Amino acid sequence: MNDVARGKTGGATARAASLPGFDEETYLRLNPDVLVAVAEGKFRSGREHYEHYGHAEGRLAVAPSGLPRDRVIITARSGQPAETPHTPVGVVDAIKLSVSGGIYIEGWVNDALDRLDTVELYVAGWSIAFSASGLARTRRPDAEQVAGVHTPHPVGFWGFIHAAQHLPWGKCNVVLRLKSGAELVQIVTIEPVGDIELRGTMLNHLAVSHYPGPAYFNAVAAIDKAIGAHLVDFSRMLTRRAVSAPYIERFHQPGRVPRASVIVCLYGKAEYLALQQATFARCPGAEAYEFIYVCNSQALAERLLRDAALARMIHGLDITLILLEANAGFAAANNLAAAHARTGRLIFMNPDAFVKTRDFAARHLALVEELPAECTGVFGAALYHDNGALMHAGMYFETDTVPGFMLDQKTDVCVLRAAHYGKGAPPEAAELLRPRPVPAVTGAFMSCERGWFDKLDGFSQDYIFGHYEDADFCLRSLEAGRPAWLADLRLWHLEGQGSARQPVHEGALAVNRWLFTRDWLEKLRDGLLGEAPGHPLLAESVP
Repeated sequence: MNDVARGKTGGATARAASLPGFDEETYLRLNPDVLVAVAEGKFRSGREHYEHYGHAEGRLAVAPSGLPRDRVIITARSGQPAETPHTPVGVVDAIKLSVSGGIYIEGWVNDALDRLDTVELYVAGWSIAFSASGLARTRRPDAEQVAGVHTPHPVGFWGFIHAAQHLPWGKCNVVLRLKSGAELVQIVTIEPVGDIELRGTMLNHLAVSHYPGPAYFNAVAAIDKAIGAHLVDFSRMLTRRAVSAPYIERFHQPGRVPRASVIVCLYGKAEYLALQQATFARCPGAEAYEFIYVCNSQALAERLLRDAALARMIHGLDITLILLEANAGFAAANNLAAAHARTGRLIFMNPDAFVKTRDFAARHLALVEELPAECTGVFGAALYHDNGALMHAGMYFETDTVPGFMLDQKTDVCVLRAAHYGKGAPPEAAELLRPRPVPAVTGAFMSCERGWFDKLDGFSQDYIFGHYEDADFCLRSLEAGRPAWLADLRLWHLEGQGSARQPVHEGALAVNRWLFTRDWLEKLRDGLLGEAPGHPLLAESVP
């Protein structure tokens, strides 16, 4: 809540003791807008306007030496009408400070003619200045109406900095400083919030805010200068905390030694544990697999403990249940589960992925044993929609580009996109199902040799919640000399149905796509874009 607001004007030129050659009559004749402003009482004289604005704008103060006929001469660099010294119109709606030093600001300012330069916070014991170039700018119809903005302009702003230290909160002196030096000063009470709550606020804001132009690209571009790196760093800290003290319970048959570990990350929906166990248990050789379910939803803990015990009793497969106090995301949860696996073969599988053929369990192990090591470091499977159409036969990468002028900036915005070979194709498209190396495979089903997974340090925990960490892992594998392969295996995938999706996850997706683009765009431009990449290790990837 804003307790006090006051304004101050800056940026006027120093008053000169004298202005040699200044001609009041000529100045008013050359600048009719100033003449009107003086008549209305906004300025005492043309000279006063010249001292405050006209000199800086390059307006003529003396009579030109002869006015040429039939030719325009410029009498001022600025075409803006004369204005009285003004206080910026705007407000800081909220400042939130988290326990671990996450600082979030949100507000608006009408800077269509005089651009915002900094947002400065002064608190007892600390201060910080947010550069305007690092703020996300949004459309705010409510603020535009208050400010009298009649042409589209993103008056809204929000920003985030992770200070990574505990900071005291209380009253904050806020200064919105424009390029001209004009200031808006407010006293704002900082709102203390939890770290997880603040991350949710930002991701939700990123997802639902109204960005000018192509909204998704503007959302990605908005976090590029500063917010993205701070948000990734902040979330990485929360991820480490979430996996630091897991609760682990094992439902195992004594003496059984599994040959492969199926790792499944659960979030928001508990029912998929029982469904997956029921379908996999039908496969001959299923007892050679252990299942490790890691849950990112604390609220599901009681049901999952009960369901795991029942599934073990009914189907007889070994189950390890890992419960986390908060959502650590796909990467960290799977990395944690991998550390508790008892085998040298790791299978990462979505909860809404199900075996399509009864020979899956035996066939997977046979492929691991029979294929050359370069084909089994990382491999995926063909995935199918519930209507029978092909969903995934490997992944490749494309770029989506938006001209800079559509985003009110000088440079174009280019964002990477992961695409699936054969999405929507007939189920028996032989050219798509052929085993071959591919740029990447989806984390909905990914089989990895454990030593290779560990050598690559697992999935990157920079990605928030989920999306693009599977592609990042496969590209790091390719860089290290082993491309991902598509194997002759088939599964159903009820895409998007295995977890509870909320606006914060859409915000996280925007951050992850920005991060993936930042880390991989230039590398992929060197022969790794498109359905037929030119990388020598992917020569067989073209369907």
